[in-house]
Parts: sequence; structure tokens; C-alpha cells
Amino acid sequence: MALILSLETGTEICSVGLARDGRLLSLRENSEGRNHARLLGVYVQELLEEMQIAPDELDAVAVGQGPGSYTGLRVGVSLGKGLCYGANIPLVAVNSLQSLAAVAVEDFEAGILPVESLEGTLLCPMIDARRMEVYTQRFTSALEPIGEVEALILDENSLAESLSTHQVLIFGDGAPKAKGVIDSPNLVELPVLPSARGMARLAEEAFARGDFADTAYFEPYYLKDFVVIPSRKKIF
Repeated sequence: MALILSLETGTEICSVGLARDGRLLSLRENSEGRNHARLLGVYVQELLEEMQIAPDELDAVAVGQGPGSYTGLRVGVSLGKGLCYGANIPLVAVNSLQSLAAVAVEDFEAGILPVESLEGTLLCPMIDARRMEVYTQRFTSALEPIGEVEALILDENSLAESLSTHQVLIFGDGAPKAKGVIDSPNLVELPVLPSARGMARLAEEAFARGDFADTAYFEPYYLKDFVVIPSRKKIF
């Protein structure tokens, strides 16, 4: 049983949650753009002050490990590491796609998704990887992974094998691109976006297993190399 601070920063959404024993206590998040470097520390301070908790009273800090935005992931992991070093507590890394799938399950259980059942469906979270590409992985409704994390180039044949046998629920900021090119009655797009609340139970389970990241050497799972695009603007 643990008190865990969770940071999810791998997309446009900057999200911080505080959970005890896998149950969310409080949440701060912003979806207005990549203001992570400015907002993340503020949200952490607000949550801890709201709950009257000092950093060294936390049992662990959980970070979204990716895949996702290179800069966003680095912001979250850097702050997470700093908190862990300062408070001498462990770092927990959570698969960002599995966390997104957990948000979908939570929203379904709350009755706010337009689907009658998750039984027999495949959950397919998608994080935008620019152009016609998404980071994705499939999960059962019990959040068990099917296959590996992949950078999927979208076309009309994407997910064809899964769609031939299952209803596939897609969600996340990459889902609209998939819905635009894949024509299948078994493909259902859901209004679900990344949030630190999806990390609460997953982080608690990892903590209970003693599944901790190496704070000194942990790096986010970028999946693709960071590419710098030279500016075409003439400075001189």
C-alpha cells in the first residue's frame, strides 16, 4: 500500500495525480499545449500542499515512460528523478499506452463511454507520432498487452487482422488519423485522452511487486530517435 505521485507528460496534456493504494486522491492537468516545463512543478507543489504532504512522505514517484513526445517525456522524467533523489524514494515507470488504456477502462466503468461492453473488444490506444504514424499497442479489457509497442504507419489496411475478428476501440490523440483512413464497422473511436489518473492502479501494482526503475540510469522509451529539423530562416 503506497502513496504515489504520478507524472504523465508524453503528449500535449500535462497531468499530475496523487494516489493512495491505487485510488486517485487529487489531479491537476492542462491540455492547452506544451507548457509542461512551466506547469509540471507548479502542479506537483499544488497537489502536495493541498493534501498537506511533504515530498519525503511519498512512497514513490511514477512517470509515464513513453512512447510519446521527446521533450515532454524528458520534462516528466527529469522532475520525477529529482523528486526521487531528494526524498530518497523509488522511481516507478509506467507504460504510457497501457496507462491510456486504463483511462478508457475507468471511463467505461464510470458509464461515460458510448459502448455497451468491453467484453471481447481490443483496446488500442494511439499517441500521435506525426505525419500518418502513431505509437500504439493493443490490450484486452483486463489491460493485458497483445503484441509489442509499435510505431504504426496508418493506411487502409492497418489493424486489418484485429478488425477481422474483434471490435477495436481506438482512442488518444492519434485516433482521429486512424479513423480517417481505416474503413471498418469494427473500428470505434472513443473520446479518451492521456491522464495521470490512468497510472494510479498500474503504479500501485508495480510498487507492490518491487518493480522499480534505476533512478540514475532510467531513460524514457522514445521508440523513435529524436530528429532535429534545421531551420530554413536566414539569420545572417
